Amino acid sequence: MTGDHRMEETATRLHSAAIRLLRMLRRQDEASGLSAPRLSALSVLVFAGPLSLAELASAEQVRPPTMSRLVESLVEAGLVTREVAPGDRRSVRIAATEEGRRLLEAGRQRRVQVLINRLEKLAESEGRALARGVDILERVLR
Repeated sequence: MTGDHRMEETATRLHSAAIRLLRMLRRQDEASGLSAPRLSALSVLVFAGPLSLAELASAEQVRPPTMSRLVESLVEAGLVTREVAPGDRRSVRIAATEEGRRLLEAGRQRRVQVLINRLEKLAESEGRALARGVDILERVLR
């Protein structure tokens, strides 16, 4: 097997495993009570900080009217706020509330616990090998 073929096989297997992993963990998101698009938008706001509607729509790859509806539902749920930017009353920033942050963190903890439950079944040597693999993957993603 040539190096190019081996690299392609590794990339294909990694792609498939990443998709399966995300699908498995996504099942935990149902407990949040939010749809996947709302949860995704909230996640962007928690981790990126306050954004304009246009910035949030761009980050989520949706049109502003679609994002406006998502944001309105998050505001009604008390998970985000709209804040007028100081010095520019025309500029509105959307920010996660403390409740929104807590909801997102609880979901993260549920997903991490699912992973912990799976990882605990590995042999110690496999756990060390996986930790090295995660280090490498993080380097690839930088």
